[in-house]
Amino acid sequence: MHPRAEAGDELAGAMTGGGGGGGGGRGEGAGPDWMGAFRASARPACAMIEATRRMIALMDKLGEARRRSVRIAETPKDTVWQQGKVTLSRYRADPAVPERRYGPLLIVHGLVGRQSMTDLEPRRSLVRRLLAAGVDTFVLDWGNPTRADRYCDMTDYADHRLGDAVEAALEVAERPRAALLGICQGGVFAAAHAALYPERLAALALAVTPIDCHADAAAPVPGRGQLNLWLRSLPEDLVDRLIDDSGMVPGALAATVFNGLTPGRTAAKYTADLMEIAGDPDALDTFLRMEKWLSDRPDQPGELAREWLVGLYRENRLATGRLSLDGRPVRLENISCPVLNIYARDDHIVPPPCSRALKNHLQNVAYRELEVPTGHIGAFVSPRGLDLVAPAMTALLAQAA
Repeated sequence: MHPRAEAGDELAGAMTGGGGGGGGGRGEGAGPDWMGAFRASARPACAMIEATRRMIALMDKLGEARRRSVRIAETPKDTVWQQGKVTLSRYRADPAVPERRYGPLLIVHGLVGRQSMTDLEPRRSLVRRLLAAGVDTFVLDWGNPTRADRYCDMTDYADHRLGDAVEAALEVAERPRAALLGICQGGVFAAAHAALYPERLAALALAVTPIDCHADAAAPVPGRGQLNLWLRSLPEDLVDRLIDDSGMVPGALAATVFNGLTPGRTAAKYTADLMEIAGDPDALDTFLRMEKWLSDRPDQPGELAREWLVGLYRENRLATGRLSLDGRPVRLENISCPVLNIYARDDHIVPPPCSRALKNHLQNVAYRELEVPTGHIGAFVSPRGLDLVAPAMTALLAQAA
């Protein structure tokens, strides 16, 4: 019997002295029928009592979490290079594995979400798993762009700043070539850089990266690709008006758009799902760390946002060879290092065909695809994702060593 049904029976029995006997003198046979009806009516009340109890427990836990300030991205690291708001940090080696056997590896996120996603918490940290495998791991943090950065574009991020960071990592690590792990928008930066400067890279890994933003149109999957469809249909003058208002695209707007892609899932996450984990401190802490990461989205500089929304999503310039950085065309076929392409099977933000299209552009390079049975973010924060991604990354770096 379901626990809530048992609770209803217990409540009914308690209120009638155990539920046995002749039903309080109402005549033989009357008691059992009355008791059955009462028990049935008590079950919703017990469910409400249980829900209230969980809500109270949840409020207590949330208050406690607020007082102690849930933290994310606590793996020790040191800043080794800085250019304005942009910083490059090198993670300290795992004490158990002090030898940095592979790398240097630069983790390159975009500006849609913070770099802390790959180091959410000790139990869910790609960074820690890489360090435990002896990978010399660096991370690039773009900081908080402001209106002063409104004219920064793809050239600034994917060419100049990323290039300077790669040179800094090579100098610190005393190695001739580096490896890049580009994630989502950061994957576009990394792929473009690898195409322009193949001599700098020993290996390239891309994860949930939109290479061909029109690839999903040929084989649409229900429940996925709504973002692509919407962005492909977005009038260019609307993008201009959005950017011209402040010179930036607010990070909060991106968060609203992503939540709107799955309204039912979003509603359940903050109601039923949250109440279910109220009594599990570890699960609740993970939830709060994830929410802290999701709520901290930097603003996008206007020119970068215009290139991203119009140039990549609407006009598909990267896949069609029409993307240029500083006047130089980005040719993906110029990538010359081993490539690992990671895509999420259930990704509703970057559908798998948009990532897998990369293989159609590469020539004479070792290429491997890795399907992760998660959604967009789960590839880096779920145990299933980490169990697949970390070993694949280590194997790629060993191959390039």
